Amino acid sequence: MPPADDRTREWARLGAKARLAEIERERAEILKEFPDLESSAEETPAAPRRRLSPAARKKLSEGMRRYWAKQKAKR
Repeated sequence: MPPADDRTREWARLGAKARLAEIERERAEILKEFPDLESSAEETPAAPRRRLSPAARKKLSEGMRRYWAKQKAKR
């Protein structure tokens, strides 16, 4: 007979497997009722990445350099 920890883990695994099957059934029922949800859930666009011009990057860098100089001077 396997140790108690192994048996507990196996029972938890079986319970998780059953729960996942139940979730999949629920998902199928929901998508059957609202088919438009399937495509909208998969096509959520990522936020566009912000691009800085070299001039803007330089200005930002100088500003941060001044900021950190002030922070260092406070100490």
